[in-house]
Amino acid sequence: MESVLTVNSLSKNFGNIKAIQNISFNIKKGQVIGLLGPNGSGKTTTLSIVIGIKRASYGSFSWFNLPEGKTANTRIGSLIEIPYFYPYLSLNRNLQIAAQVKGVNPNQIPQILDMVDLDKRANSKYQTLSLGMKQRLAIASALLGNPEVLVLDEPTNGLDPEGIAEVREIIIEQSRQGRTILLASHILDEVEKVCSDVIILKQGKIISQGRVNELLSEKHMVILSADNNEDLYAQLSNYKGIEIVEKRSDSLLVAWEDAGTIPEINQWLMHKGIVLSRIEPVKKSLESQFLQIIKQ
Repeated sequence: MESVLTVNSLSKNFGNIKAIQNISFNIKKGQVIGLLGPNGSGKTTTLSIVIGIKRASYGSFSWFNLPEGKTANTRIGSLIEIPYFYPYLSLNRNLQIAAQVKGVNPNQIPQILDMVDLDKRANSKYQTLSLGMKQRLAIASALLGNPEVLVLDEPTNGLDPEGIAEVREIIIEQSRQGRTILLASHILDEVEKVCSDVIILKQGKIISQGRVNELLSEKHMVILSADNNEDLYAQLSNYKGIEIVEKRSDSLLVAWEDAGTIPEINQWLMHKGIVLSRIEPVKKSLESQFLQIIKQ
């Protein structure tokens, strides 16, 4: 499969702050990659470097196996920050200006507005749009020039559920059309729904990466509670093969791999004098796996 983006030992320092440290990954054509991590983990810095907004302190990257900066930018559409739009101009006119700045043909604007479901608002002023519509217009701007790759930083940030769903459908549709997509997001449920692969960052380092379905198949997940959850926590902490993913107010979210079945664990706890009042297997989710990974 054709390589789209190769990142080799990339690092970025801001004074004494190490924003990203020696990260490497490869993106193939047609993949939808979710870049995940807590705030300050280096997601935006990574995206800013690979689209040329920031310079790396060390390391290198290449698009389409080309030397850094060679013709690749015309093949990439990016949304790192909301682009500036003139509030008193129409959507159509704003995109015409964006097309002129990018040096691309403006004839495709009606088609792009249709892609993001804004064709009926083409002559509306930008200032009349809802936040979700503004974000869809920003994605429309990134689609100018028919890029092969989309690089999106928090594309659903600040949106209500309806706006999130609208942007999600746009991303899914662009993926169906064969575009390669690299997006950073903190909304794990959305990443799980649209991404084929994930890269998880913590404190500027990659701590896990792989296909979403592989990450979701690694361990069993279950919610447990007892009359005394402190005793339950203490006993499970000593059970080989069990990991406490999250300590909640009324229960524990635990994961295990080859540590026995639920009845075996329940029987072991009973021998320790602990009677479980709740045993609830949970569907593995990217959120639970993410919590587990970043706490390691």
